[in-house]
Amino acid sequence: MVSYNGYQDRILTCRDCGNEFTFTAGEQEFFASKGLTNTPGRCPDCRAARRNGQGNRAPRSREQYDAICASCGQPTTVPFMPREDRPVYCSDCFQSIRASRSGNNYGNRDGGYDRRSSSQDRNDRW
Repeated sequence: MVSYNGYQDRILTCRDCGNEFTFTAGEQEFFASKGLTNTPGRCPDCRAARRNGQGNRAPRSREQYDAICASCGQPTTVPFMPREDRPVYCSDCFQSIRASRSGNNYGNRDGGYDRRSSSQDRNDRW
């Protein structure tokens, strides 16, 4: 016979689905042996679904802002507030610009060339 040192089965309510589930004496002893002091808030089914990435949380939606693509002129939406001093691109133009920039290793953030990449410039400074 297994002794659970004074633990008794408890009925808890799942915070996700609202169903009642049993927090058994054996589970309570296991939790205590691992140093866990909080009771579970989810039933075994909801815990398994959450562990597998299938929780009932709605996907987080970000606010979208209307903008005009600086490259093709088409209306688009972006997940950030456009600024007047920076160009905004639609997804297609952004991907093509990104692909063209990744082809060279010397481009700086503004799309130009970094002067420090020239060995002649480096030698002239010394």
